[in-house]
Amino acid sequence: MGLKQVHLHVKGRVQGVYFRASTQREAKRLGLCGWVKNRADGGVEILAEGEEDGLKELIAWSQKGPSAARVEHVDVRWRGFQGDFSDFRIVE
Repeated sequence: MGLKQVHLHVKGRVQGVYFRASTQREAKRLGLCGWVKNRADGGVEILAEGEEDGLKELIAWSQKGPSAARVEHVDVRWRGFQGDFSDFRIVE
């Protein structure tokens, strides 16, 4: 399906529930690169690159997140592949 990039903004109770660490583990399992970080507005932001199928799986996962999370909404924005990342990290 090709390489793509997706930018996600996850809203709800997603901070303090291991959302970032769980996202990193899921992204690595899917072979994706990029980053995840907490936002000042209480949400979590994800930028991921890789195969489109893996990105779609990450989007589906992010709509639930880890068991303690309560996801209310995920804003999804597709972008062209940039190739700027070599792994998937938690950033501040």
